[in-house]
Amino acid sequence: MGRGRGDGGPAARRAVPCGPSSGASMNSAWPTWRRVDGQGVVAPDERLAWGQTVMMGLQHVLAMAGSTILGPLLMGFDPNVAILFSGLGTLLFFVVTGGRVPSYLGSSFSFIALVASVTGYAGHGPNPDVPLAAGGIVTAGAVYALLGLLVCATGTGWIERLMPPVVTGAVGAAIGLNLAPMAAHGVSGSPAATLTGLFTLLAVAAFAVYAPPLLRRLSILCAMALSCVVYVLAANGLGLAPPVDFAPVRAAAWFGLPPLRAPRFQPHAMLAIAPVAIVLVAENLGHLKALGAITGQPFTRMAGRTFLGDGLATMLAGSGGGTGVTTYVENIGVMAISRVYSTLIFIVAALFAILLGFSPGFGAMLRAIPDPVLGGLAIAVFGLIAATMVRIWVDHAVDFTDPRNLFTVGVALVAGAGNLTVSVGGVTLGGITTATVAAIGLYQFLGWGRARNVVALSSGRE
Repeated sequence: MGRGRGDGGPAARRAVPCGPSSGASMNSAWPTWRRVDGQGVVAPDERLAWGQTVMMGLQHVLAMAGSTILGPLLMGFDPNVAILFSGLGTLLFFVVTGGRVPSYLGSSFSFIALVASVTGYAGHGPNPDVPLAAGGIVTAGAVYALLGLLVCATGTGWIERLMPPVVTGAVGAAIGLNLAPMAAHGVSGSPAATLTGLFTLLAVAAFAVYAPPLLRRLSILCAMALSCVVYVLAANGLGLAPPVDFAPVRAAAWFGLPPLRAPRFQPHAMLAIAPVAIVLVAENLGHLKALGAITGQPFTRMAGRTFLGDGLATMLAGSGGGTGVTTYVENIGVMAISRVYSTLIFIVAALFAILLGFSPGFGAMLRAIPDPVLGGLAIAVFGLIAATMVRIWVDHAVDFTDPRNLFTVGVALVAGAGNLTVSVGGVTLGGITTATVAAIGLYQFLGWGRARNVVALSSGRE
């Protein structure tokens, strides 16, 4: 993916890292969005008729909804707040990037393990300490935004040297493995919970493999809906499992203010969650390369502004008790299928999301989703997080005969999967933080030693 024609290569990375992509006018603050008929490819600085734009925006809401809703539920956050800030964050991202990067910001799964660890969340019901987690999320967003400003000044070359594919893949895989116990717990217990979880897992896989191309991008949403219907029939209809209580859904208003929560800043939570910024940087850079590959435009030149926009959006979300956000691969997939890359459709998608955020009835429906269904979805999603990192290694031809790579990956995976916790100066670092520090530190240390050996050998030959 990183070698796609839109990557731009080293020259592009050294070029203006906060400047507009080649497809946009260099002489204006915003694209002109020239009207096109939509018969072929629609570029980021072009637009469809407004009716088509609205429908495309709605399609992107559906594409992001499954994961954006699942993320807060797995952390015990309010889904209405998360949906609201995904829309507001997307609008903020649009402004910071000058409307030139076609991306939607949804709930980031990279925060789940650390939020659960910091708050002691067991994976069921509302999280008892959302403000504590929100303080850490705001801190991670601030670090992310500062990295964006640094990239604006220096380019992305140093990031790719510090975090090459072997490191980012190791950290991402460690996150997926760290979350595995939570997912397994969600489908354990009664036979009904296990069967429901397995049915949900198989439904996700079936939709992802056998559904038409567009529905494949909605596999989580489709599987969630189907599994909920089956569970209600079995539980409420046949009495085979604990029934779903629909009273809160009936009592909820369909329009109202979501329950915002102010963050609480505690040093241990801030230090524990802040390293997620490193993962988000790697994730965002990968998404920019994917956009470049499908559009033919060097979006890596916009890396600084996208990091800044994503970081500020994460700070905004955390300030109201929402989840951290990131650019969404589901929406990149929709663009690849439709070949419509107009950035204006993401304004429409964001506005739809904001409307959903102001619907307590919608949130009550989401909170009524049975725990075994969430457990099955968690197994699918967390497994895919780890498996996708393997794809990064394959795509970038990471050499696992090299001991440097083996140690980097092996130590990070054990630290993440085993939730290796380290206390430093009264501050406790969870498994994901430890895995991140270990992966970056080991890779650089072993490379430094190798460089010294190379220099020594060269001197000896002379």
